[in-house]
Amino acid sequence: MKRLVVSALLVSVLLGGCQTKSEEPGVIARVNGKPIYLSQLDYKYDLKHDGSEGYVPSVDQVRAEYGQMLGDLIVQELVSQELDARGTPVSDQELKKAEDEVRSDYPDDSFEQILIEEYIDINAWRSQLKYQLAMDKFYREALRPEIKIDYKEAEEYYRTHLSDFYQPAGYRMVMVKGLAEDLVLKGVELYREGLSPEEISTKLRNVSVREVWIRDGQMPASWKPFVETLEPGKASPIINQDKEILCLILVEKKPATLLTPLQAYPKVEKVLLERKLKDKFEQWLDEELKTAKIKISKELLPELEKKRTEDPVQEESQQ
Repeated sequence: MKRLVVSALLVSVLLGGCQTKSEEPGVIARVNGKPIYLSQLDYKYDLKHDGSEGYVPSVDQVRAEYGQMLGDLIVQELVSQELDARGTPVSDQELKKAEDEVRSDYPDDSFEQILIEEYIDINAWRSQLKYQLAMDKFYREALRPEIKIDYKEAEEYYRTHLSDFYQPAGYRMVMVKGLAEDLVLKGVELYREGLSPEEISTKLRNVSVREVWIRDGQMPASWKPFVETLEPGKASPIINQDKEILCLILVEKKPATLLTPLQAYPKVEKVLLERKLKDKFEQWLDEELKTAKIKISKELLPELEKKRTEDPVQEESQQ
């Protein structure tokens, strides 16, 4: 991938260095004059190694990882600048909406609490979120409109990858599971009334309801006597399993099938689109790197030595 090539190039630049004596403290690189800060790089490094106590990397390992991560940041910055030039940057409203969506998964103020516990700076987190939104927007609005998928190309891919579109025989079922038989039976009743698995799980907090797909030949031995004779829409008797009680509702019993070209098209389109987007992005990046002015500070090297020695010191203090 082009990004790996860029990162390898950056590592070689780091070894040689490119430093301006009057450089602003904390700035480790500039992309067309715009700074990238050491705090951004530290954030990505610490996030990757969160929870990896006892891991003591060598200087070369840290340097390689920092080079890869700095390469990512430089590419993300180039993308952000391209969106700015097109007049379609990630807006404050888009950033807030994305942040609100993340926060909605956490009750009350637990999101801030988690950031504090994990020593995550909210501004560094927002900066990385904005970069990711920019990448998504660039792919969606700048690259995707330029890509066309010809039906002949899709047909050719289908013919040469037939095994990808073979679907083995199996059972699609809804599994209702809990600790009490009456609650499990209540969950089955609600499903038959038309409630979705998510709605049932919300209504009956001690009951788990989810759809499962079991391939023919992979059915648990304890389920076979109850399922093999079921008709679609029917529920099995109560099954006791590892201190839990469950009931299986057969949704569909599917024979082995080969998807037709029409049925397979969404999957074919997805694969071809991902390939073309990757190629298109690498072409764009290749052109950008020919004219982009990228400077990397030699001051980064002492920081790599510091990172490597932090863990051993910490380890000794715990003994």
